[in-house]
Parts: sequence; C-alpha cells; structure tokens
Amino acid sequence: MSSILTNNGAMVALQTLKSINSNLESTQGEISTGKSVSTAKDNAAVWAIAKTMEADVKGFAGISDSLSLGQSTVSVARSAAETVTELLTDIKGKVVAAQEENVDRAKIQTDIDALRDQIGAVVGAAQFNGLNLLSNTDKTAGSGQINVLASLDRSSSGVTASDIQVAKQDLGTGAGSINVAAASYTAAASDELSGAANTGAVALANAATPATTTATVGQTSNSGTTAVAAGTGFTVTISAGGGTFATGFDTTTTAGNQEIAYVARDGDTEADVAKGLVDAFNAYVSGNDIAVATGVSASINATNANQIDISGGDTSEGAGTFSVQFASTAVTDTTIGGRLEALGDVDVTTQAGADAALEAIEGLLQTAVDSAAAFGSVQGRIETQSDFISSLTDSLKSGIGTLVDADMEEASARLQALQVQQQLGVQALSIANQAPQSLLSLFR
Repeated sequence: MSSILTNNGAMVALQTLKSINSNLESTQGEISTGKSVSTAKDNAAVWAIAKTMEADVKGFAGISDSLSLGQSTVSVARSAAETVTELLTDIKGKVVAAQEENVDRAKIQTDIDALRDQIGAVVGAAQFNGLNLLSNTDKTAGSGQINVLASLDRSSSGVTASDIQVAKQDLGTGAGSINVAAASYTAAASDELSGAANTGAVALANAATPATTTATVGQTSNSGTTAVAAGTGFTVTISAGGGTFATGFDTTTTAGNQEIAYVARDGDTEADVAKGLVDAFNAYVSGNDIAVATGVSASINATNANQIDISGGDTSEGAGTFSVQFASTAVTDTTIGGRLEALGDVDVTTQAGADAALEAIEGLLQTAVDSAAAFGSVQGRIETQSDFISSLTDSLKSGIGTLVDADMEEASARLQALQVQQQLGVQALSIANQAPQSLLSLFR
C-alpha cells in the first residue's frame, strides 16, 4: 500500500542518517579531544577510575617536591656531619701529638680550641630553610625528628600518607645543666630511677670480691625502649663513707649533681639515659684520676638495657666504702647539652689531661661517624623513594592513557567510513522523499 501521508522509507532513511550523524559526532569528538572517554556520560565507570588516578598523579607530584626538599635538608646535615668528623679527626691528631712530653702543649691546646669552635660554627650553619638536623636541644615532644612525606597509600578503607622519619643527630658542643637547688626530689621506695630520688645510698665495699649494685631507669629492668621526656635530668651522687675512699672522692663539690649527670633529649629511651649516665660516671671517676677508685666502674647490664651496674673497688688501696645515689628531676630547670659536650673538657696542657683527652676523643669521633652514617642511610632511602615515585607516576599516567585515550588510527578509519555512510544516507533519504511523486502519475 502506498500513501502520501506516511512515508515509511523516508522514516527509515532518516533514522539511519541520525544514527550515522551521532556516530560521526562522537568520532569527531575523539579526534578533537584525543580521548575516547572525555566526560562521565561517555563511560561513567572508566571516567571515575581515570579521575581518581589523575588525582593520585597530582598528589605524587607534591610528594616528589616533598622528597626533593627532604633530600636537600638531609644532604646538608650529612655534609656537615662529615665535616665535623674530619675536624674531630684533626683534633685527635693534636691530642696524639700532645702525648709527647717535649712539645708545646699550650699551643696544641690553642689549635684544639680553634677546631672546637669551628665545629660549633659548622653545626650552627648546617640548616636548610631554617631546619637544623644537627641540633636537638628542644624540650618539645616530637622535636627530635622530622617526617618527610614519602607516599600516598590507597586501600579499600581510604587514602593514608606515609612518611620517612629522619632523626636529628645532635652534634652540638653546648653544655647541659641541672638546677640542683631548684630540683625537687621525692623519695622512692626502691633503687630505681623512676622520677624520684632513691631512698638510701648503696655502700660499695673495697673488698677482695668487689660489691655490685644496680639502678634501673624506669620501673622495671627491661630492653629500655620506653621513651623519656625531653629535658628530664638525671644525676648520680657519690658520697664517701669511710676508710680509704673517704679521702679519695671530693664530695664537697657538685660532683654528684653536675659532673655525673645526663639530661634526656627528645627521642631518648631509658636505654639512652642509662648509657649517658654510665658514660658520665666512668668519665668522672677516670677524669679525677683517683687511685683508690681502681676497679670502680659503671656498666650496662648484659641482659637489661636500662639497668646500670655499679661495681666496687678492688683491695689494692685498702679498705673503705662509698655510696652512690641516683635521682631524677622534672623537665623544668634543666638544659640539654650537645652530644659533643665533652669537647669543652678536652685539655692537653697536662699529661693527665692529654691521657684523658685521648680516651674521650675516640667516643666523640664515633658519635660523629655514627651521625654521618645515619644521615647517609636515610638520604639513600629518600633518593630511592624519589626514583620510585617518579616511576610510579609514569605508570599511572600510562594507565590513565590506556583507559581514556582514543585510538587515533581507528578513529581516522571510522571517520572516513562514517562520512561515506553519511553521504549514502542523504542520498537514500532523498530517494525516499521522492517516492510520493510517483503517485501523481496514477491520477493523469
């Protein structure tokens, strides 16, 4: 049946042409934008994934900047620590030279003082953008380390940031102090450094079998991993009891409150405090060159890292007793000293001083070496993470391209085909529209 009111052929041709034009418009959009999925309506799921990945790429760009800043900061600190190590090596050379009696020790001491001042200058200047990793004397919790933003970790529960922690390595030469007069010690019921003074002093006899007593930093003896608040001061008081020891120790000075002391810095644990007190105790006994103190020493317990063992003297100088009392005070009225504080005590103008300096410089040199090595390790880690972030960013960009980028070869071929189909569609529609004209011949 033919009708001049309903042209089915034209309707079919029109629908076909509309479909061709729609596909042509889509292909032209791919060619102009370069993307097969440029908006959410193109493919909502793929578009959402791509946008999330693009946000991560932006985030990793910021992380890359953070890593570069952290790497520069650590590099400055490492270089300064290496310079301090070299200066301490020079000081060691001067100390060794002072062991010879036929030298001008005063002039050697002048050189040592100059090198010590230079170390202070290097440490003070070792800052990047105002941050100095070679100074850790702030009592604020958390000030003993910095966090370098290293990555964004995405999981089903959300996104979290991960950091690379960089611990400060204090190489300052400033002296620590405790205001003993202002300190308030509260008696404790046991021989522990639990934030209060011990109830009673412990007598060590100068006997054939030297006596040994212990003190614990904390409530119990353990691995010593518990943190200690920055600025907490710890002291050791030596009191002569009787016999030979009574004349051997000078108890009229602040021997127990300043020379044998340790002020915790941020990041210190109970084990760090114990080691600091042990070093201070042994340095005091050795530095005073007390003959009757032969055999008297402090050491870290072989099992418990926060336990201090004090051993009594031998029998070479006669009988006698002395007492050791441990105490700690609150954060107030204390000054945190630098880890190279003992440089201020190096004095080679006498033979005894030269001998003591030779022993002390080894520990100071090792402190600087350990600090430089620590910075070197973390700098290497930051560089590795930076390279990984760069590679990860490239991989994410490639993945995004795979999801949303258009295949230009395919789009070009499709465009040519659709253009031909469009021309044919127009011709088909024109033919269909001419069909009613043939009906006029029936009425002639």
